[in-house]
Amino acid sequence: MLSQRNPDTAYRRVDFDARVAGASPAELVKMCYEQLISALGRALIAQDRGDNRLKSEALTRAVSALNALQMGVSGEGAMADALHQIYVSARRSVLDSVLQFDADTIARIRTDFIEIAAALG
Repeated sequence: MLSQRNPDTAYRRVDFDARVAGASPAELVKMCYEQLISALGRALIAQDRGDNRLKSEALTRAVSALNALQMGVSGEGAMADALHQIYVSARRSVLDSVLQFDADTIARIRTDFIEIAAALG
């Protein structure tokens, strides 16, 4: 399976898989934020370059990260509700950009998650 990918992609995948295997729950959340922020950045770059394939891949990756974050919300209460609402809203906006790309919204979501990730430490 790895032989069908370019070496750089295969290396990143192996590195990511190794990080996931040894990660604590908090580290997994941080990794999801990293993946989301990176994917949204790639989508913005792809839009500027007119690369629809890369933009589609990046938006798909962003949705996957948001799904993982949403599924990982545990507990109940105000914090869990707030996180759930943030993830659902971001996911909806990213999905909307699949059909009608909105660079300003994607950039704003990316900035929001950069700030959240920084607050998490």
